[in-house]
Amino acid sequence: MSPDARTASAAGDVTDASLSKLARGLIGSEVLRIAAEVRALVASGTPVCNLTVGDFDPREFPLPKALLEGIPRALAAGHSNYPPSNGVLELRQSVARFFKRELGLDYPIESVVIAGGARPLIYASYLALLDRGDAVAFPVPSWNNNHYAYLAGARPLPLEVTREHAFHPTPEQVASVIGDVQLISLSTPLNPTGTTMDPEVLRAISKIVVDENARRSARGERLVFLLFDQVYWLLAFENGRATAPPVLLPEVMPYTVLIDAASKSFAATGLRVGWALAAPAVAARLSDLLGHIGAWAPKAEQIAIAQFLDDAPACAAFRAEMHERLRARLSALHRGLSQLQKRGFPIESVEPEGTLYLSMRLDLFGRTVAGREIRTNEDLRRLLLEEAGLAVVPFQAFALRRENGWMRLSVGAVSVEAIEAGMKRLASLLEGVV
Repeated sequence: MSPDARTASAAGDVTDASLSKLARGLIGSEVLRIAAEVRALVASGTPVCNLTVGDFDPREFPLPKALLEGIPRALAAGHSNYPPSNGVLELRQSVARFFKRELGLDYPIESVVIAGGARPLIYASYLALLDRGDAVAFPVPSWNNNHYAYLAGARPLPLEVTREHAFHPTPEQVASVIGDVQLISLSTPLNPTGTTMDPEVLRAISKIVVDENARRSARGERLVFLLFDQVYWLLAFENGRATAPPVLLPEVMPYTVLIDAASKSFAATGLRVGWALAAPAVAARLSDLLGHIGAWAPKAEQIAIAQFLDDAPACAAFRAEMHERLRARLSALHRGLSQLQKRGFPIESVEPEGTLYLSMRLDLFGRTVAGREIRTNEDLRRLLLEEAGLAVVPFQAFALRRENGWMRLSVGAVSVEAIEAGMKRLASLLEGVV
């Protein structure tokens, strides 16, 4: 049989129409699609400043030395078998100690669940807290909440946020939907904007949740939960405002699911280790769900990260190094964009507050640039990529429908020199605006 015949035989008459409604309705990752375009351009020899990926290039952001050394040491010690479905005890204990040391939060070991990164824990939280048809409120733009709502069969209630409020929901927005929802999903610092939430705003939202649950408890109704994704909290460096709801309002602790991971804080995205802290009843169900899915973190990585978290001086030193590297890149990017704005170009960016993201707005709608008429954010994205070698992600990839020129720029995979070269190419492009 020829190779072509084997291929044809494998494909047969199978199409999407034969698949489940869930599979047919699922929307793939827009960020991954854009990343594929960027790789193709780079392979062709085109210079590209890749500001798309929410990841770290190890050449720019190497792992902590202790983790590099700890993983093979754990493997040599025999930690190559299945871990417990809720995580190895050493890491669960270490996470509890870490949150006590860093945030003053006192969680019992029964509250801590480990998984293969933050994603399985977020998905499991959706499944554990929402029945089909239940409503979940979340800001737009925000990362993947729309997709998790779809997968869980939940009813999305997007809260469109604005720069005026640092791209986070206001207490008034939350209060307007609190009676209709079973889950509120928040994150600070926020992906894609890189902005932090004002602690007083977060405290006010937490109080809304507590008050609503007092009413629901009196009526014997199911409680509303707050899913708090804080995987970037250790990367907030400008205003020191990164915090968590139970820190600001202890009464909200039973109703909060904290999501965190080693991926962003320690430039360890490929190690796939994350953790959740929740009421023991919630944590037990998260563990059950993950046990069936098999979304466990590798055991050797769990052992190594447990040892690293307990080494307070090493954690602090690496955090300072991450801040220095991120600040250099974000500052170069913001400085370059601000200089273009001062020259009169229709561009703006938000002062960096940490994480690896910066928000940029480019208002070229209705204009012609490099022979292209700009009507949508996708037009802008393609213009920047193909004419200036600047790869960015529009806010539409994060569930925003409004075509307003806002883009996410990520500095985790670029050098300062690459950013400066990209700014020069952007300036040359904008000089041709008509």
